[in-house]
Amino acid sequence: MTSSVLDDAFRKAAADARGRIALVYLGESYTFGDLEELVQRTSQGLARLGVAEGERVVLYLPHCPQWLVVWLALQRLGAVAVPASHQYAAQDVAYIVADAGARVLVCSDTLFGYAARVHQRVPLRALVVTGLGDLLPWWKRALGRALDRLPTGRVRRLPEVCTFRELLTGAVRVPAGPAEGLGGLEQGLCELLYTGGTLGHPKGVPISQEALLDSVRVQREASLNLVPRGSDVVVQGAPLYHILGQAMGLGALLSGETVLLLPRMNWDALFHHVQRYRATTLFGTPALFRTLLEHDRADLYDLSSLRYCFSAGDALPVEVARRWKARFGQQIYQGYGATEACGAISLTPAGQPFPEGTVGRVARSREVLLVDPQTLEPVGPGEPGELWVWGPHLPSRYWNKPEESRQAFVERGGRVWYRTGDILRLDADGWLFFVDRSADLIKKRGYRVAAARVESALQEHPAVVAACVVGVPDEEVGERVKAFVVLKEGTRGVSAYELTRWCRERLAPYEVPDYVEFRDMLPKSRVGKLLRRELREEERRKRAQSGAVGATLAAAGGAHVSAAASGPAAVDRQPLDRP
Repeated sequence: MTSSVLDDAFRKAAADARGRIALVYLGESYTFGDLEELVQRTSQGLARLGVAEGERVVLYLPHCPQWLVVWLALQRLGAVAVPASHQYAAQDVAYIVADAGARVLVCSDTLFGYAARVHQRVPLRALVVTGLGDLLPWWKRALGRALDRLPTGRVRRLPEVCTFRELLTGAVRVPAGPAEGLGGLEQGLCELLYTGGTLGHPKGVPISQEALLDSVRVQREASLNLVPRGSDVVVQGAPLYHILGQAMGLGALLSGETVLLLPRMNWDALFHHVQRYRATTLFGTPALFRTLLEHDRADLYDLSSLRYCFSAGDALPVEVARRWKARFGQQIYQGYGATEACGAISLTPAGQPFPEGTVGRVARSREVLLVDPQTLEPVGPGEPGELWVWGPHLPSRYWNKPEESRQAFVERGGRVWYRTGDILRLDADGWLFFVDRSADLIKKRGYRVAAARVESALQEHPAVVAACVVGVPDEEVGERVKAFVVLKEGTRGVSAYELTRWCRERLAPYEVPDYVEFRDMLPKSRVGKLLRRELREEERRKRAQSGAVGATLAAAGGAHVSAAASGPAAVDRQPLDRP
């Protein structure tokens, strides 16, 4: 079996920190010695199922110790982990199983119903089922069930089913079958990590062991000035199936440090964990930090142990960073990355001064190009351009997606660069600034309007919780700027006119929203990113439907129906500054 550099890193961390707490879950602590024993027993159990080097195994679990144990055990076997969001329904998981060529799936009993349906669509060789409390003491499991605090699900004992406890004890009853080979995947992979799938089906990104280990080390180096090596206590603030969650969560374990794992993101529980376990690192998307700021009981908790707060996954509004520092006395350090870049492309070094709004400097072992997205030629110094990234271990294609690979990965100068599709700017001092996603630039009267800039201005308004801005087609000016806004609960008297007046004081005239529509919530991906594309498509459908109705009425001699004036919130959707 080929040696796994990730398994080697974990073995060393576990040997060096054997008595240190590695993981805390539902009040139960597991030392590195405990975790190493669980990983070894689990790897032996998976081997009895026939899992061998190169086989893909899907992890379909919410946050629990078993997620981490199985992932580490697969590295020990040289197998390829395929994390799937526990929020996916059966059809999504079935797609990933089929696309990855996986024949073994590990799931929680609460998701067994979906997993059984996956098995009906794509036959599995083995289906390993675990209860969320399987690694808790028996009395905690009993108490959790008695008080209905520990979710459980009904499991049918199909011939292909075995339990996680049977893996640990060696009592595996499923006959071992032949492992699935890599089938076109390069050697030395640790996982196939599927992107969020905002454009149709998710795409599998082949992540090598060297790439993930390098990403983990680069990420940890960014906080060393504030949190000395070997002392970090990390609150798991992003999903383990996401590259941000892996770089920070798995990264802590591979560094011999502590992870506080919450079964779900409960804000009081998060604050409680920071206070009780003296957490030093808190990370997540901008949406997490904004939500914590709005939490009305935040001041009841002692958060003074925090040393490093890190935001990534989307652009952090400047007002959120300012409010966080004013309220909790901590900077939020920002980073920028992508699944296809195996995590960070740029990072803001902790404990050093940095310009407001930056997403950091280009990370070690990464190189970037900024190019004009139309001509693909490099832009001038200080000019915004589409960011391309290269690294010695980074992926060079998607799994099983040749057309998407040709669009996203390009060869230049003997290297394969990943096109992020995002527009960034690099200043003279080497600081990167996020401008927008190229697909979300709004073209109005020949001007390019950055949706993120308009959103940031709206979110500075004290009554606004969230905003999402898209371009809507307009024959007169090309596109008009439409803002979808969520107000704070209980807000009264804030109108579309007030918000546009607010924006006029902060934005160029062509950037001010033409339309404002109030919503109770905004669509987000499973990792908390705003799905502008969904709102854009919704507006296009409305326009198409209104156009069809208008054409029908015109043919019948009736009046034309204006898309802007239709619907219950027409007063807030009409153009507010039409010349």
